[in-house]
Amino acid sequence: MVTRAQRRRAARRLRLRRTVAVVVAAVLVAGGVTAVAVTRGALGTPAVEAEQPATATPTRTPTPPPTPLTPAQKLLSTTRDPRACVVSFAGDGIALQPQMQTQEARYEALPLPRADGRVFAGWYPTAAEAEALEVPARVNGADLVACSAREKTLYAAWTTPEANVAEDAGIPILMYHQFTRKPEGEEGWLRGNYAFVDDFDAHMAYIQESGFYLPTWDEVSAFIDGALYLPKRSVVITDDDADSSWLELAAPIVDRRQLLTTSFVITSARTESTPNRFVLQRSHTHDMHRAGANGRGRMVNDDADTIAADLSQSAAILGAKEVVAYPFGHHDDTTKEGLRRAGFELGRTVEPGYVRIGTDKLALPVIRVNYGMTVDDLRDAIG
Repeated sequence: MVTRAQRRRAARRLRLRRTVAVVVAAVLVAGGVTAVAVTRGALGTPAVEAEQPATATPTRTPTPPPTPLTPAQKLLSTTRDPRACVVSFAGDGIALQPQMQTQEARYEALPLPRADGRVFAGWYPTAAEAEALEVPARVNGADLVACSAREKTLYAAWTTPEANVAEDAGIPILMYHQFTRKPEGEEGWLRGNYAFVDDFDAHMAYIQESGFYLPTWDEVSAFIDGALYLPKRSVVITDDDADSSWLELAAPIVDRRQLLTTSFVITSARTESTPNRFVLQRSHTHDMHRAGANGRGRMVNDDADTIAADLSQSAAILGAKEVVAYPFGHHDDTTKEGLRRAGFELGRTVEPGYVRIGTDKLALPVIRVNYGMTVDDLRDAIG
């Protein structure tokens, strides 16, 4: 016979078992494991097993690797300049790294690729323009940089050596000096040097509106080598001495008309920076624009080392070499050796003529512009 005390002990054991089972099941479910709660009845028989659903472990989507930057994007990532423009180069045989340029400034140091058996014919904004050799669209250091989304691609054009020779281009280098507001000109022995400023403006308008190509000095050098095609309607505009009348009267005109011009500066007399972005400043020597012992210019009186030292000083002030305009046009073999030692590639004389394939790079001829020269005269001289 079961006593009352035994029944109470049995009830307490049953309640304990149920409490333990519930606690275990709760722990397992919280840990994400399928739990089976097993309880026993008062008489020790198994209770019904209940399977609890598991909580799924979240699945993480793998992060895709970043898309590699293009060479242009890598270069662009190095600057925060809002005017920066990365220029890439494309075309047959072109494998060049992109360049950083600055919008609204002129293109600087565009490459001039060379290849055996063909002649480079310039850079163009589209492949179609390059294929057609659309010279009015051709891009060089005479043009301002413009791009969208801070990137731009230029396309290479090529021609044959035979076609380049057949073009028979003769490149005129115009040589101006001083300028005057007087239609009747200035008096004195330098009268011929002074161009009437309205005539100069008319000359520049003719060049601008006729679509002349304005080669840079590195293009002139490559053209002489036969490695670059220049169209017949090409012209180089220069001024000697960087006279105050040039700075005040003429330089604003080339700026307004956006025409690349070179001002040959005597750096012992003038060290100001360029008057505007369309004026290249190049050497007219530092202190050799005066007579030497024999009455002729110092460039044909001093030795090659002295000439080289003077030109190096001039280049340091200007921040550029490339070309020298000989004072008075005086030069000889010693002069040329001085240029070579100083690292200059081109020398401009005052001898009349046109730059052609094979021209002596250290004896470039010019078309001198004198007072009274009209647009018709200019047309006759440069085409």
